[in-house]
Amino acid sequence: MVGPRSWIAGLFTRSPYKRNDKVLDFCLTPHLEQRLQKLQERMRTPFDETRPDHQEALRSLWNAAFPDIPLKGLISEQWKDMGWQGANPSTDFRGCGFISLENLLFFSRTYPMLDLRSEKPRCLPGVTFVKLLGEDESAFDVLFCIAFEMMDAQWLAMRASYMEFNEVLQVTRTQLERELSLEDVHRIKDLPAYNLLYQ
Repeated sequence: MVGPRSWIAGLFTRSPYKRNDKVLDFCLTPHLEQRLQKLQERMRTPFDETRPDHQEALRSLWNAAFPDIPLKGLISEQWKDMGWQGANPSTDFRGCGFISLENLLFFSRTYPMLDLRSEKPRCLPGVTFVKLLGEDESAFDVLFCIAFEMMDAQWLAMRASYMEFNEVLQVTRTQLERELSLEDVHRIKDLPAYNLLYQ
């Protein structure tokens, strides 16, 4: 992959926002707690190259990127053509879990900005996100796509090169935190950057 492996995890580092009453008064309903626990379970599922469903996900990733080129094997020099470091792509996301592969078709070691490892979020972007998750079980996956689109838009707007990667990442993280802190965000579609998915 281009850039450090933890680049997307860096998108979700601890929020600089101070706690406020909205966070302190936030209570997890049984429904929200169930959705959060289900997402946490997905985050704990490691990638297992011996599982057929994980192998099929890798094949699907290849086919999405190169539909007209047959994959010679799950371990193949062909993966380098996609940007993986070696012939076995699973080594690049093994520590991140299966959700990382799901969200390429790479990023679930931690989500501190959203505070998802906690019993309940303690920051406003995290509280907002859990509410979004309560409205839409696929909110995490959609947010992942939004984050990529935001980063791509920032990259192009800044005419960035590899050397500005961290700066683009910081600008993207700040924008995402800002959007997740807006008062009028009640559904994932309410995020201003949601529109980037359909341009």
